[in-house]
Amino acid sequence: MDDAKHTVPQLFEAVAAKAGDDTAVLFEGKAVGYAALNSAANRLARYLIARGVGPDSVVAVSVPRSADLITVLLAVLKAGGAYLALDPAYPVERLAHMMADARPVLLLRAAEHTQLALRDESVPEIVLDDPAFRTECEAHPDHDVSDRERLAPLRAEHLMYVVYTSGSTGRPKGVAVTHSGVTGLVASQAEQIGAGPGDRVLQWASISFDAAFWDISLALLSGAALVLAPADDLLPGQPLRDTMIENQVTHATLPPVALSVTEADGVLPGGTLVSTGDALSPSLVRTWAEGRSLLNGYGPTEVTVGISIGRITGPDDISIGRTFPGSTVHILDERLAETGHGDEGELYLAGPGLARGYLNQPGLTATRFVADPAGPPGSRMYRSGDRGWRRADGELFFAGRADDQVKLRGFRIELGEIETRLAAHPAVDLACVVVEGDLATARIVGYVTTSADAETTGAELRQYVARSLPEHMVPYTVIVLDRFPTTPNGKVDRTALRTAGTANPPAPETAPSADTDLYDLVQQILGIPEARPEDNFFQLGGHSVLATLLARRIRKEFDVTIPMRTIFQATTLAELASALEAARGPEST
Repeated sequence: MDDAKHTVPQLFEAVAAKAGDDTAVLFEGKAVGYAALNSAANRLARYLIARGVGPDSVVAVSVPRSADLITVLLAVLKAGGAYLALDPAYPVERLAHMMADARPVLLLRAAEHTQLALRDESVPEIVLDDPAFRTECEAHPDHDVSDRERLAPLRAEHLMYVVYTSGSTGRPKGVAVTHSGVTGLVASQAEQIGAGPGDRVLQWASISFDAAFWDISLALLSGAALVLAPADDLLPGQPLRDTMIENQVTHATLPPVALSVTEADGVLPGGTLVSTGDALSPSLVRTWAEGRSLLNGYGPTEVTVGISIGRITGPDDISIGRTFPGSTVHILDERLAETGHGDEGELYLAGPGLARGYLNQPGLTATRFVADPAGPPGSRMYRSGDRGWRRADGELFFAGRADDQVKLRGFRIELGEIETRLAAHPAVDLACVVVEGDLATARIVGYVTTSADAETTGAELRQYVARSLPEHMVPYTVIVLDRFPTTPNGKVDRTALRTAGTANPPAPETAPSADTDLYDLVQQILGIPEARPEDNFFQLGGHSVLATLLARRIRKEFDVTIPMRTIFQATTLAELASALEAARGPEST
């Protein structure tokens, strides 16, 4: 079979046949070998086939980080299906929308993931912890699944996974990705990164995002070990640093926002770091390039994880590299003509890694996936909305967005979706959302005007959208205005909103002082005028990255290390202050 036609099961099984008992997955000190992982996935795959899973079938998966999660994903792919990973931290409304839109033939879930109770009852479920299921699964043969056993032969053009991304219409959209781009992805990983037997690859990204497949493929399609850890141990900052050091991670892919709050010393010594998800700054290059290989990757969800990657040699030359084998990036001007070297234009992406389109949205697919005049008949290219330019030697450079889509904390977000959610509140007349702050402190701020007789507050509106949006899309604050500033042509002046001062930016770090306390730090980090004992850090606008900054400031100001878990579990700032005093000891009182 032509290499370009390989599927994930074929590539994984070829690696597993050579790797034998070498470690495939490492989780909380427990290692699972390639042979054992392959056997378990084969048994489950046969069970799934018997339940009607085949090529182009979507299977919903809600399983915590563990070796079992990897087994389930491989089994779905071996059966010929495509996985839809459901993050249990998402609001029930969003999960219900994903289930209803994707129409999975089956739901595989852990017993504790009961947040899916409101799912469509027409979707049969398998509870993986059920002893009866495990017994039945164990009864199946464990050799590799053949096309004769599947409901239909598995081909590269069949679906591999479905990932939901932010949508400007107010509803998330499902991106349908096939196996076609995997060969080019793996070839680029082998050429640029070179992971293999003996290496340890961190699985950092949420399984609900396509970046998780990058982590998995980098390890399991090369013979390296995939290192998983609980979500709390992957929080940017000290938890992430400790996890990488303790597990002797040699390869990691992390967004710049995580790198900005994590100390580089002792991490990935002599190893490889891939930055992706946001623009990599010269400052981060200076911090992280020393003592390790640093690469910069690029690619939206509408391709198979990425389309280009390049090695970074210094802070003055931060490119997004060259395209994966078989892929192309066209840089086009307003007339859709190719730009010259050094000239900026919009990035149009083409090649076998292109997604099939948006699930159940042919109209939207047609507007974003357009005909590729430079390709063979019937080929398409994706309008990325990103801008960039190409140097004479072929290196690509990213130059920002052409629309109001943003990258925040590694997530791609359509600000329009948040605005639509805010505007859906009965009291809201008009809603506008902007991003304020720098890389580490960037946060979403919502502005609204309300009807004259409305009695609602910004806090109530924030709680309203939190019921339907994932945490990373919830504004850190919502501000009610009498009217919006406007540009001369009558449009909302977003620049004026960012600089109006109605939401104070976080204050810069200051030197320790005798009267500095926890509440001062919270006010500085969140950019708010007051923090009270009864307040909750996250309800004030905190998120995981800002929690990491708070822990770092506490360590700097008070010479005390507070576990990240303590910050997340504290229901009020008073509880957190008590924990801080206890950690400081009697001499602090």
